[in-house]
Amino acid sequence: MDVTYIVERINELFNITNKEIYSNESGITYNGDKKVEKLGYCVNLTLETIEEARANGVDMMVTHHDAWDEIYGLKEACIEKLAEYGISHYYNHLPLDDCNFGTNDSLLKKLNLKNVTRTHQWEGLYFGRVAEYDEEIEFNKLVKNVENLLEEPVKSWRFNKEKIKRVGLVCGNGGPTACLKEAVENKCDVYITGECDLYTIQYAQFKGINLIIGSHTFTEFFGIQSLALKLHENEKELEVVRLNEEHYEVNIK
Repeated sequence: MDVTYIVERINELFNITNKEIYSNESGITYNGDKKVEKLGYCVNLTLETIEEARANGVDMMVTHHDAWDEIYGLKEACIEKLAEYGISHYYNHLPLDDCNFGTNDSLLKKLNLKNVTRTHQWEGLYFGRVAEYDEEIEFNKLVKNVENLLEEPVKSWRFNKEKIKRVGLVCGNGGPTACLKEAVENKCDVYITGECDLYTIQYAQFKGINLIIGSHTFTEFFGIQSLALKLHENEKELEVVRLNEEHYEVNIK
């Protein structure tokens, strides 16, 4: 099957309410213009994940993130490397954060949380969630559950001594205090995200909300995995493989 056909099948998985926003937040960055028999998925497009794709004999990469503009020159270097290897690439960013099988809802499901409401709205898309447990859970147990799920160490701060019932979640970059503020206003007991800085921690302390910080990459992994597996369900002849990425430990203190 060709790249355009695969992208059409992906698009059918989404409830596209704003075509302009959707096309600005997803799409093909390089079309190798060859038949796709093996597809590789991961969160980030980097030179390292492209090498991983080549090593796995992948014809097309599907990622959550395009190469970041903030990493100057990376996008051009990635396109050059994709062209050299003849590997096509497609990404889907905010629509995957928003949808009911994407980054946030997939992580909630893995943590056995029930979605209460979608939060953190931008241009009609929601990149955050509030969710609840049926029964309260100890904070330390939740921290351990998150670590086991992400397969990486996380940072955590306990700013109240209550058990956890209500959880605020922004997979990826929910570090800005404006994001945390929405979790506070929704009376969450803990806020989970993949980025933070000094302001995040101090604001959490000021408001008495517990904080769990994983990595940007692996808080979002289950969303792109879900997308790839849904594509495989509909196209059984398409082989789908995970592309490994490096774990970066969170070192904020």
